[in-house]
Amino acid sequence: MEKPMKRVAVTGGAGQICYSLLFRIANGDMLGKDQPLALNILEIPEAERVLEGVRMELNDCAFPLLREVNIGSDNRELFAGVHYALLVGAKPRGPGMERSDLLMENGVNFVEQGRALNEVADENVKVLVVGNPCNTNALICMNNAPRIPRKNFHALTRLDQNRAAYQLARKAGVSITDVSNVTIWGNHSSTQVPDFFNAKIEGKRAGEVIDEESWFNDVFIPIVQSRGAQVISARGKSSAASAANAVVDAIRSLLIPTPEGEWFSSGVCTDGNPYGIEDNLIFSFPCRSKGDGDYEIVSGVHWNDDLKKRIKETEQELLDERRAVNQLAAKVE
Repeated sequence: MEKPMKRVAVTGGAGQICYSLLFRIANGDMLGKDQPLALNILEIPEAERVLEGVRMELNDCAFPLLREVNIGSDNRELFAGVHYALLVGAKPRGPGMERSDLLMENGVNFVEQGRALNEVADENVKVLVVGNPCNTNALICMNNAPRIPRKNFHALTRLDQNRAAYQLARKAGVSITDVSNVTIWGNHSSTQVPDFFNAKIEGKRAGEVIDEESWFNDVFIPIVQSRGAQVISARGKSSAASAANAVVDAIRSLLIPTPEGEWFSSGVCTDGNPYGIEDNLIFSFPCRSKGDGDYEIVSGVHWNDDLKKRIKETEQELLDERRAVNQLAAKVE
C-alpha cells in the first residue's frame, strides 16, 4: 500500500542550490524511495519564467514518486498543508553591504514566511532554513510562527559538518564513512566551532589518529570556517551542489535512526538546552533522532578550555545578530 503523499515547499526555486536540490528530492533521495511527494516551489515574480523551465525539466524526468509540481510567488498559497519547508531563498550580501543590513533585508522576508507557515502549513511542519544568515533567519521565522513547535525549526549547519568530516578523512587517509561524531557548534558563519576534540576516526578520538595539534588549530578549523569563501573564490559562485546535498543529508538524519553513540549537527532552538547557551537562539548542537522526524540535543559532550572560549564567541555573535533584528525576531504569541 502506497504511503500518503508528503508536500515539500522550497523557496528560491530558480536559484543555483535548488537546481541541484529539487531533482534530488524528486528522485526520493531526501524522503525515501517509497515516499510519494508534491513539490511547491516559490520564487520572486521576476524569476518565475526561469522557474517554469525548472518545472518543465522536473516533469520531463518522469520521476515515479513526484505527483505534483506547483510554482508561484505567493507564500500562503504554496505553503498550504506543507509537511516540509526548505527556505533556500535569500538575498546575497552585495559589495559594501554590512552584515546588519543583510540581516534586516532578509529578516523582513523571513517574518512573512514565518507568518505564512503559521497560518497554512501542516501543524507539525519541519522547517529548514538555508538562506543566510541562516541561524538568525530561522530565529525570525520561528518567532513569527507560534503555532508550530519551536523545535521544528532548523538552520543548515550540515554543510559545515560534511566539510569538516571530509578534512578529517583526508588527513587520516581513511574513508569518509570512518569519520563520526563531527560537531559544529554555534553559528553558520566564520565564528562556527568545528569540534575535532570529540570527533572520532575509526572509533578512536580524532586527536589519537591525527597526532598533530597544530594541524587542527592552524589548518583544520580555518579551512572549515572559510570553505564557503574558498568555493566562491574558485568558481565565482557560492556553494550550490554541496549545499543541496547537505539539505538532503539534514532531513534524512531526522528520518533515519541515528546509530548508537553517534550524532549529527543541526542549528536548533536553544530553549532549555543542556549547555547553558542562552534561550531564544538558533544554535548548532550535536543531535540524535529516532527516525521519526524529531530529535534530541545530545547532552554531556565535553568542552575543553579552547572549545569553551570559541563557543562563547559564536554565542555572542548570535546574540549580537538577534539584537540587530530585535523587532523582527520578537516572539509573536
